[in-house]
Amino acid sequence: MTTIKNIVLVHGGFVDGSGWQGVYDELTRDGFHVSIVQNPTLSLEDDAAVTRRVLDGLDGPAVLVGHSYGGVVISEAGTHPNVASLAYIAAFAPDKGESVNTLIADPPPGAPVPPILPPVEGFLFLDRDKFAASFAADLPGQVAAFMADAQVPWGVNALGGAVTEPAWRHKPSWYLVATEDRMIPPPAQRAMAERAGAFVVEAVGSHAVYVSQPATVADLIRQAAA
Repeated sequence: MTTIKNIVLVHGGFVDGSGWQGVYDELTRDGFHVSIVQNPTLSLEDDAAVTRRVLDGLDGPAVLVGHSYGGVVISEAGTHPNVASLAYIAAFAPDKGESVNTLIADPPPGAPVPPILPPVEGFLFLDRDKFAASFAADLPGQVAAFMADAQVPWGVNALGGAVTEPAWRHKPSWYLVATEDRMIPPPAQRAMAERAGAFVVEAVGSHAVYVSQPATVADLIRQAAA
């Protein structure tokens, strides 16, 4: 069986695709063709369409990778015929009819609550002063501060977007659990990974593990490509 050469990386909420640079560098050094999806994060339907357009342009099968809310996007868009396997990086992995809103509706007792500010004109931000502790605790302070100040507005409609047919029911999946995540509780990550039948790897890292540990993330993606 030949190794898949196309990798498509999908970012989550509050950030853009530039956070994938370390993972991109790791994979392109190995000869992979890596595409970065820039989701507007206005609605799930739109983000899935943007992702499918990237998949349409590929010359062969791909590993579709999602971080955080990007896991919802790849669950929806991953039924595309060019997707051979899925990789979830500290990500939501919804079932049919589920959305970010339904998955976060009933947090386990004692779970950290993400510091999401009240919506303004239909958009959400994280509290800048609490961004580092909740999203990027294992990044240098200057990097976390930049990410906090460079936040992308996350549309309320994107959180309500429900998956129609989860790709993980049809494609093999891998999942990286970030054990120090304070955005998506690690027990919830493990439960979603188990439900998806994913091959699971755990890393001691924050929600921003894709930025802080690009080699670890790239290793998981290589497994999904093999």
